[in-house]
Amino acid sequence: MRKKHNMIIAVMPAYNAAKTIEKTYRDIPKGAVDKVIVVDDGSKDKTVKIAKKLGLEVIIHPQNRGYGANQKTCYTLALSQGADIVIMIHPDYQYDSRLTEELLRPLSQDRFDIMLGSRIRTRKEALAGKMPTYKYIGNRFLTFIENLVLGQNLSEYHTGFRAYKKEILQKVPFYKYSDDFVFDQQILFGAVAIGARIGETP
Repeated sequence: MRKKHNMIIAVMPAYNAAKTIEKTYRDIPKGAVDKVIVVDDGSKDKTVKIAKKLGLEVIIHPQNRGYGANQKTCYTLALSQGADIVIMIHPDYQYDSRLTEELLRPLSQDRFDIMLGSRIRTRKEALAGKMPTYKYIGNRFLTFIENLVLGQNLSEYHTGFRAYKKEILQKVPFYKYSDDFVFDQQILFGAVAIGARIGETP
């Protein structure tokens, strides 16, 4: 059971997620988070309309600024609203948001500072989850190099299901990082540099 004083905010960096955002949101266990913030990065579909209909706080980038820029807005907003823990859940339904509490628990118990939800526990599971073979191979290669450089043993550096203690987001200069997809790796590199404890759950 999480401590009462932990303010947990879920952020969803959204782009053309109209078909999946409601399912992703409704699968979050009730009471697992205190608030959900959606940052829409210039979607061309009905993502914003659906998110507002669900009663979520929605921030809109008038034009597409990039995946990293979207996360920067997500984390800045969550911290400004008093989050003790920020959990990012991609609204594209590649990740099982029913496992939100599994990702949060180790942070609430102070066992880790960052938790990653990994899609790649085994090759069979990754491919069964509809990850294209070429993406799987590229992901494995990059992860091998990143583990070698950082001295870690993580199964995935590119997950869109991850949780941070506020202290990490306050110390890591994420606002200086890329506005593109490399942001995911940069923030973990920065976290390792300051000694953050990083855990994973499948």
